[in-house]
Order: sequence, then C-alpha cells, then structure tokens
Amino acid sequence: MFIKPFAAIRPNEIAADQVAALPYDVYDREGACAAVQGKPLSFLNIDRPETQFAPDADMYGSEVYAKARELLDARIADGTFVKEPTPCFYLYELEMAGRAQTGLVACCAIDDYLNNTIKKHENTLEAKELDRIRHIDALDAQTGPIFLAYRDEAQVNALVAKIQTNTPLYSFMSEDGIAHRVWRISGEQEIDALAQAFEAVPAAYVADGHHRTASAVKVGLARRAQAQEAKTFTGNEEFNYFLSVLFPESQLRILPYNRVVHDLQGLTEEAFLQQLSSVYKVSAAQSEPFEPQEKGAVALYMRGAWYKLQVRSECTSEDPVEGLDVTVLQQRVLAPLLGIDDPRTNSRVEFVGGIYGLDELVKRVQKADAAASAAGTFAQNGPAVAFAMYPTSIEELLSVADAGLLMPPKSTWFEPKLRSGLFIHQL
Repeated sequence: MFIKPFAAIRPNEIAADQVAALPYDVYDREGACAAVQGKPLSFLNIDRPETQFAPDADMYGSEVYAKARELLDARIADGTFVKEPTPCFYLYELEMAGRAQTGLVACCAIDDYLNNTIKKHENTLEAKELDRIRHIDALDAQTGPIFLAYRDEAQVNALVAKIQTNTPLYSFMSEDGIAHRVWRISGEQEIDALAQAFEAVPAAYVADGHHRTASAVKVGLARRAQAQEAKTFTGNEEFNYFLSVLFPESQLRILPYNRVVHDLQGLTEEAFLQQLSSVYKVSAAQSEPFEPQEKGAVALYMRGAWYKLQVRSECTSEDPVEGLDVTVLQQRVLAPLLGIDDPRTNSRVEFVGGIYGLDELVKRVQKADAAASAAGTFAQNGPAVAFAMYPTSIEELLSVADAGLLMPPKSTWFEPKLRSGLFIHQL
C-alpha cells in the first residue's frame, strides 16, 4: 500500500504533554467541558470547540467551527504549535501496563480507501460524519489520526526497531498512566526505506476512527471535484491523503465492548432467563463478579447476581460476522427478546468500554433500576441487565474486513487510545 510523509503542524517539545488529548468522541458534551477546565492548551479545546460556549449554545453552529480555527491559529501564532519545514514520517509508541505498541504516522491515500486497500468493518452515521467534515473544512486540516492496523511485515518491523534506538522527539506520561513516545523520521533514506517496505503490505484496516476516515475522504473528494472543475487538479494535493497511524496487528489489544439494557421489556427475570436458555447454557447465580474467559462466554448481571452464559453449539457459526459473540447476542437476544432492533439508535441500550471494568456495569444497572423505580415503571418493564463480553479478536476483525462484511456496532474497544493534537495534517 502507499504511504507518504507530510509536513506536520505539531506541538513544540515543551508543550506536547499539555496539548495531547483523548479523541473527541470519547466524551459527551458535559464531559468535554469538564475535561478542558484549567487546560487551555489541551487540544480538546480545538477538537470540541463547543466547550468554549455556553452549555445551551448550538454545538453545531458555524461560529463553533470558526472558534476551532481561531484557537488553532492562536496556538500557531504563540509558538505552541510549529510546522515542520519538510515532510516527515513519525513513530508513535504508546505503552500501557508494560505493553507497548508502535505505529507509523503517515498519510494514506483516499483512493486506497475507495478501492478497499484500506478496509472498514463498521458502518458510519451521516450526522457524525457531517460534524467532522465541517471541522476539517473549518481548520483546513485533519487533526484526529485514523487508527489503522496491518498484518505484520518483517522489513517494516526491522526498520521501526532501528529508528526506536534514537532519542525520541516527545516522551511523556499522560494522566491515565499511558507512556507516549514519538520519533521524527526526516532523513530521506529512512523515509524511502519505509515507503518501499510498506509496498509489501497488501492492505490496512480501520481499527478505530471510521467516522474520521469517512469524513476525511468526503472532504478530499469534494475538494478534488472543485479542483477538477477549475482544471487545477494534479493528484498531489494534500486533500488526496488523510492522517493515519499504522500499527502491526501483533501489537494490538482489543478490550470487550459491554452492553447495558435498561429493562427487560416486560419480561420477568424468570421468563428472561428461561428464554435466554435457548441460546446459552445458563449457570446458577453467584454474587461475585467475573469476566468471560473464552469465546462464546458472556457474564450476565441482573438484580445483584451474576450468571455465566455459554453459547450453545447450535447457535454458533463459521461465518466471520455471524460467528461473532456480539452478533449472537444482538441477533438472538437483544433484538428478539429485548426489542433492541437498531443498537445505534435505541436509547434503551448503553455501550460500555471494557477499560471501565465490571464495577461500571453494576453502577449503570443500579442507576437504570433506580430511575425506573422512581418513574414507577420498574414492575411493568422489569430490571436492567448488563452483558460483559469476551473481547473480539484482532483476527476476527481482519477476517470480517477481508470478507467485505461489517460488524455490529460497538464490537471492538481499542486501548490505549491515540492522542489528538500531536500531529496535524494541513490540507
């Protein structure tokens, strides 16, 4: 596949740790506003510019996106951000609990996304795309790197290992205990060697950032059409490429993406467990929480008790999508038993990343039960329930994408999260 270096806008070495921020989409509005308090350099101020306005302001108003551009220009003017004089690659290493993963920061071609050299495994929502399209257009830049995976290539691994013996450009610890290190690759020989080594990589996969990718591609295509109409298009314009960090699949870790459903849609606990037994073997209740230890296992929490579920053999499949644990749960439990036909839009279901642990599932179930009791609907609709999943594997993800298929929403939760603001690709 094709990769190219770019002249990044990036924080100066002193400000990098203050600028680096979690991705815009891990926060709701209230959380984003809280996260930027006392942190004027945090890139979240630019990534979520509605944080600069009153809570009741339209977060999608044109003045909000204009504010993002104003803040970026101000940080460039005051030297917080600098621009590389020449195109570079970068290595970006994240270390969490002693486990490191190192990606190559580069630009990928929107045409490789369109021709399926860069493969996806999830659908996107148009409303979410539009927000990022407007953000990219306002800043004339891509600010959130796309998290791509690729199957290991020995020559790439060897080049990366050699570069990591050099002194890093950035090295800092974020508040959540993740170590971040960045190396700049500016030498012509190293750049050429990496670009050539990636020619042996047949495909890359969108691991995290489907909406950012789709938005970047749509902005690029719109600008391409304008340039073609003006007869100025060359194919070398920066809008033909999007900001990416490419990781070898062997280094990646996927955590489970758990589910909380606010009620049993009128079923009693006994009736629900009875119907559930046609899909899973249901163990006796226990008070101690536990995490699933194998594919096909689910931990169910309801009314203070935990049940181990093991999928029945007749409900499994060799199909890359039908065989996913999250598909079995969605198609055989959430939709037919609990009325969650479209998990992307149904307000009765919440998705909880595995990084938050089982305690978070208990809290959300208890919160839903308390809300239903206060509203007088508990007896009618039944208690809330949580499903702790066994994580989807990286090989399952690649197999689904290779087959040209799509996973159910919220199938994978990657940790650690890439920070935004360390690399900006100007269009």
